[in-house]
Amino acid sequence: MAEQHYSQRLGWLRAAVLGANDGIISTGSLMVGVAASGVAHDALLLTGLAGLLAGAMSMAAGEYVSIHAQVDTENADRAREARELADHPAAEHRELAAIYVGRGLTPTLARQVAEQLMARDALATHARDELGLSELAPPLPLQAALASALSFSVGAALPLAATLVAAHSQTMFWVSTTCLLSLAILGMLAARAGGSPILPGTARVVVWGALALAVTAGAGHWFGAG
Repeated sequence: MAEQHYSQRLGWLRAAVLGANDGIISTGSLMVGVAASGVAHDALLLTGLAGLLAGAMSMAAGEYVSIHAQVDTENADRAREARELADHPAAEHRELAAIYVGRGLTPTLARQVAEQLMARDALATHARDELGLSELAPPLPLQAALASALSFSVGAALPLAATLVAAHSQTMFWVSTTCLLSLAILGMLAARAGGSPILPGTARVVVWGALALAVTAGAGHWFGAG
């Protein structure tokens, strides 16, 4: 049976946690800050909806551009390595053998390993061991953008929902409570999925979320109209 490692989850786990965490904190903090300024309930709801849409599009655009840049850079590195293998195969063999020596093989064994691996797939071997590029399927920019936008929207919908059901005078309390509880649950789930200690992972996201809420609430009260 194939082993499943926590590191294999890092890609989707990072994107999901980052998107949902950002959605909860940024939208919740925005709504708490605006609520502290004393605006009407309808304006507060409109602010939250605008924050959800703007944040989701920002996450999608940022992820799309970031993944495209990563893929373009990796492709450029592979193309350059292919040219070097074609022009200087002996030098590339020595370079690969030196890498294996640095990892603990004897020089003789390192040369043999390099020769056999290069005979099988020289470019893939150098991409993995010299450039550090993964052999896994490359990330898909559009898929990553949609996933980030979706996870952000799910996170942002939580404080927005709290605003919908809470009395206007209690909006700050219920939005803050919803955000901190959601962040705690998110931190526990992320820590469990990643195989890390639950308490430190949960505490990190809750503390930073509470700090963001406090800062924006203070700014809204200080500069507000109410």
